[in-house]
Amino acid sequence: MPPNLKRILQSTLAAAFGVQSQKNRIQDFEEGHAGWFILAGIIFLVIFIATVITTVNLVLA
Repeated sequence: MPPNLKRILQSTLAAAFGVQSQKNRIQDFEEGHAGWFILAGIIFLVIFIATVITTVNLVLA
């Protein structure tokens, strides 16, 4: 069964913060499609960078 949106988001956030367990990582690779995790990672990265830029601009303004 492929992972649902909640599972993809949970795995992406856990991996981004470095707390992804070995068991979950293996399960993601066996059950999931890499494209969904890559897309979620790119979206997370864009949101993270936009948040950092916005925060810095608000502090410096």
